[in-house]
Amino acid sequence: MIQKIAFGGGCHWCTEAVFQSLIGVQNVAQGWVQSTNENDTFSEAVIVQFDATVIPLKILVAIHLRTHKSTVQHSMRKKYRSAIYFYDQLQQKMLNEILTAAQADFEDKIITQVLPFISFKASREEITNYYYSNPKKPFCEQFINPKLKLLLNEFSEFANSDLIGFS
Repeated sequence: MIQKIAFGGGCHWCTEAVFQSLIGVQNVAQGWVQSTNENDTFSEAVIVQFDATVIPLKILVAIHLRTHKSTVQHSMRKKYRSAIYFYDQLQQKMLNEILTAAQADFEDKIITQVLPFISFKASREEITNYYYSNPKKPFCEQFINPKLKLLLNEFSEFANSDLIGFS
């Protein structure tokens, strides 16, 4: 069954590459997500469509928490909101339970918020699929490659090692 969830945390080029590199992920849309109340501004994020029978939501959340600064507040949090955006009440409940359980794996408090998805603005086409179009660019080598290596080392069962192309 194909489901969708949205993740924000850091640069959407990085987030896009991480989720594109997983088995069971059908599509990753890069852009900006808007939520509600104090989070009603658009923040860099991706929408991930995934087959939950291949890669469970719990694993996607664990990967998200490990591939961005999920325990750190910084001056760019409005642009890079640490959040998981839900589409319905069941997802919200599941995400809250997953994050509560995941806290045991972190020394510092997880700051990632569970927020309602309100709307999405897609990135310009020329900057989508950024990593896999430009893997040798310095940005990719400096910021994205370490995240993909983490996938291979800590989530190898779910990493598409043929796509990632290095070990």
